[in-house]
Amino acid sequence: MLFNSIEFLFVFFPLVTVAYFALPHRYRWMLLLGASCYFYMAFIPIYILILAVTIVIDYAAGIWIEDSTGIKRKRWLQVSILSTCLVLIIFKYYNFFATDLTALANLIGWNYSISALHLILPIGLSFHTFQSLSYVIEVYRGHQKAERHFGIYSLYVMFYPQLVAGPIERPQNLLHQFYDKHEFEYHRVASGLRQMLWGLFKKVVVADRLSIYVDAVYGNVAQHNGVTLAVATVFFAFQIYCDFSGYSDMAIGAARVMGFDLMQNFNRPYFSKSISEFWKRWHISLSTWFRDYVYVPLGGNRVDKLRWYRNLLVTFTLSGFWHGANWTYVIWGALNGFFLISAVVTEPARQRLAQITGLSRLPKLHMVIKVAITFFLTCCAWVFFRASNFSDAILIYQKLLLSRGPLFTGGAKDLIYGVIGIFCVLALDYWTRGRPFDVTITHKNTMTRWAVYVFLLLGLLTIGVFDASQFIYFQF
Repeated sequence: MLFNSIEFLFVFFPLVTVAYFALPHRYRWMLLLGASCYFYMAFIPIYILILAVTIVIDYAAGIWIEDSTGIKRKRWLQVSILSTCLVLIIFKYYNFFATDLTALANLIGWNYSISALHLILPIGLSFHTFQSLSYVIEVYRGHQKAERHFGIYSLYVMFYPQLVAGPIERPQNLLHQFYDKHEFEYHRVASGLRQMLWGLFKKVVVADRLSIYVDAVYGNVAQHNGVTLAVATVFFAFQIYCDFSGYSDMAIGAARVMGFDLMQNFNRPYFSKSISEFWKRWHISLSTWFRDYVYVPLGGNRVDKLRWYRNLLVTFTLSGFWHGANWTYVIWGALNGFFLISAVVTEPARQRLAQITGLSRLPKLHMVIKVAITFFLTCCAWVFFRASNFSDAILIYQKLLLSRGPLFTGGAKDLIYGVIGIFCVLALDYWTRGRPFDVTITHKNTMTRWAVYVFLLLGLLTIGVFDASQFIYFQF
């Protein structure tokens, strides 16, 4: 079931929300768990069994870790991590490794092949896998008590607003909320609905409009020139932002309506002044997951410089691999790691350059330049993320550098709508000053609030693309 579908907006969400507040508190977790199962089974019903297996394993592992001492605790943690990751490896990465190993065998003259598995990737598998892993790791570290209520733990993994595309919650933030009694509060309901409206606008008015142009260009790279590919790449940068942050806003809003607080997942990333800052603002729940469970355990920046650079590169390469079983994602992650290392290495030189050119005395201009450079580097990396394969990515770079020609105008209407949509998103992001949309709008006068509501609703009704298109991050 998709957040941008009629079934969710006008049937599932209102019915579940009304039933939630109508039921006595002690039965609400049952309702949410049942609704979450139904929500997930709307995609491929049989795959609910995969979730059930990982839930049982990690639920039991959490208790055994807490009840054990010494080396046994570590062993139970390892069993849990390996078991949970095994599901991810089989469904997401097996064919990737099988194909590459077969190609390597053929390259060195071995007549050997590994049969591929004809499996459909369960939707959102990487998200609920990482949420499960965070639970057992936090129990092992002593930061979270093992959850003894099997139903509540199952709900922690399956809570429908953030089940298939996050935010990836930590147990310390979410688990206790299922025990709290949430009364119907008008201001919370209104706040959640506003956040959902903004998220829906970003998805169907901006992201899905941009995707029409982007798909037409990236789907036939050979037939387009550098100018068109540059526009399509910029469009994709905003498409993926509005698509994913739109989902996050709707997830956060839907949860807030019922009284639950989910973590902020995006914070105006394209206003970042460096790649490091960008990753503190983009997909925050995943960035902090890799920081806490990969980067810091490797030593973070508390080691010598060479090991620090290694830690950055390993963390971001793994992050790219998390996104998909394709070398383009791996390269995308590694490229971001390289950008971060380069920023550290060149920082003294860049500071001296700013002093020599006088930019250090013009902070606003200096900030604009840094934002522009950061966006440029981010778009360069997005090419690998969006390209269908490595060959297409290289061809795109070649054309961006060498090819010139007229702008692709086959979708002139979509081009115009895309530019307008990007302007609206940037304007509203700037207007919010880093605060959630609903918080910003709440503090405005009545006329301003309703002018924004009418603008968003008119956008939805006039140029919104209501074809129930899937969110990009569902494939991860």
